[in-house]
Amino acid sequence: MIKNVIFDIGMVLITFDWDKYVHKLFNDEVTEKAVTDATWRNPDWNELDKGVLSTEEVCRLFEKAGKGYEEQVRLAFYRMGECPRQQPYAIPWVKELKAQGLNVYYLSNYSYHLMDLCPEALSFREYMDGGVFSCEEKLTKPDVKIYEKLCEKYGLIPSECLFTDDLAANIEGAKKAGFNAVQFESYEKNYVEITEMIKTL
Repeated sequence: MIKNVIFDIGMVLITFDWDKYVHKLFNDEVTEKAVTDATWRNPDWNELDKGVLSTEEVCRLFEKAGKGYEEQVRLAFYRMGECPRQQPYAIPWVKELKAQGLNVYYLSNYSYHLMDLCPEALSFREYMDGGVFSCEEKLTKPDVKIYEKLCEKYGLIPSECLFTDDLAANIEGAKKAGFNAVQFESYEKNYVEITEMIKTL
């Protein structure tokens, strides 16, 4: 029986269209690619989400990766709060699940930096029962330990949890932790799928 619904945040409850964001900033294909490769596509982005290094330390790593575009990299990094936008269905969906008697949580790879720059994107949290951010636990999905942390924090039984995330690797991590899990593609598709899973599992 499903008692707990757990949401990833990025690309599920919020949009994070990095390409559109850097295009708006620079309107230059070469610059956009250089900045994106140095930041969003840089493996060190995981260090930002993990919260082990300071924001400025991560920015310097990005600047080093974007040699010749340091100024643009720094601009994009510190204006990143312009990128996330809450999905219009986020709060109504959470409220609907709560009205059904379900507990609702979040489990997200997310940085203190982005939280500070755009807190309004996360306003759905006030309607939830809690959650875990990677930066708080110094762990990122798909490490099984972060799913276990959520369960420990709230006394959850994995088999009673239904998790959704847009990344296949994170779905596999959830399944290894004993969660029921479904990969998120769109609200239109997954709302129906998740509603049916809650009824049948």
